[in-house]
Amino acid sequence: MKSESRPIHLLAWAAGLACALSLNAGVLASDAPAEAAKPMVAKPAVAPASGSLVPAKPKPAGAAHAAQGAAPDTPHAAESAKSAKSDSAAQGEAKSAKAAPQGDEALKKMLTERLKGTGDLILTTSDAAPKPAQGAARATSKRTSRADAADLAAAHRAAQATEHLPHWAYSGAGAPEKWSTLDPAFSTCASGKRQSPIDIRDGIKVGLDPVVFDYQPSGFRVLDNGHTIQVNVGLGNAIEVLGRRYDLAQFHFHRPSEERVNGRQTDMVAHLVHKDLEGRLAVVAVLLTRGSPQPVVQTVWNNLPLEPNEEVTPSVPLDLIKLLPEDRRYYTYMGSLTTPPCSEGVLWMVMKTPVQISPEQIAIFSRLYPMNARPVQPLNARLIKESN
Repeated sequence: MKSESRPIHLLAWAAGLACALSLNAGVLASDAPAEAAKPMVAKPAVAPASGSLVPAKPKPAGAAHAAQGAAPDTPHAAESAKSAKSDSAAQGEAKSAKAAPQGDEALKKMLTERLKGTGDLILTTSDAAPKPAQGAARATSKRTSRADAADLAAAHRAAQATEHLPHWAYSGAGAPEKWSTLDPAFSTCASGKRQSPIDIRDGIKVGLDPVVFDYQPSGFRVLDNGHTIQVNVGLGNAIEVLGRRYDLAQFHFHRPSEERVNGRQTDMVAHLVHKDLEGRLAVVAVLLTRGSPQPVVQTVWNNLPLEPNEEVTPSVPLDLIKLLPEDRRYYTYMGSLTTPPCSEGVLWMVMKTPVQISPEQIAIFSRLYPMNARPVQPLNARLIKESN
């Protein structure tokens, strides 16, 4: 019997290991010999957080019953199955260690490898489930791609809308005579009865109230808006006329002058656009004629933007009083904006005395806008008054 004890103990250890593994997978297996009083149950080693031994393919309940039926129908076998179910994993590990001689480590390793080879056990690690993470990444990538595509489509639509905005100009397809056809909002350019500019003549000379200019040195921004050079001014500049106060919003230039006086134009004109609290507009027109340099114009030219639709904000202030003639008598009439949408109800005040501007200053503007003046419009029996 002593010569047979070693194989029996080894087989008992192997059976115990198989039982423990089968229990962990939902399978009861009993291959221990009848002579063994108690099976040796081995507890599977628990791997660290990065990996663990887990059942790979749980077998159906019928497989467990079949395994029980295949076991020898002996009291020892029944007791072994009952003990395998009730014994804790820690007790089985201790008994297994006691039953198996230390010299049998190679055999234990071989049996463990054989059991692994059956497909009943798999080793899982943190890399064992890459597909859900990759799938989630793909889903996130798809959502991001869809969002980017939506943004690009919106930007494309906005660009197309911008390209199809009516482009008015002073010649060609967008010339003044076609403004009303470019957009329904521009219809007043053709249907209006009080359009600007006009040829000022036969005015009634009366004692007009002087225009009070409350202009202060202030900051300004220079903009090339694609139709002219425009100067946006800071707060604190206003005029008072006919009992109303209008704040200065901006001024800009035309070449040649849009207004005519007795059929004659000047080299350029500056339009100073004001607005009151109720939204009514008042424009002061300063006629510019060839002569000596004009300091306010030069300050603006010094700060011309290099690109259209970009503002330049100079560090020096602008004193607009220096743009006005000393003699501030004026012509006045009711008219409109001289650019689309040609809104009417604008109070016009055209200074009777022109201000000088140098040929070099005229040439600088002419390089940008050789001609940006709307033709004169019918008077339609409007009343024109002038200072006497």
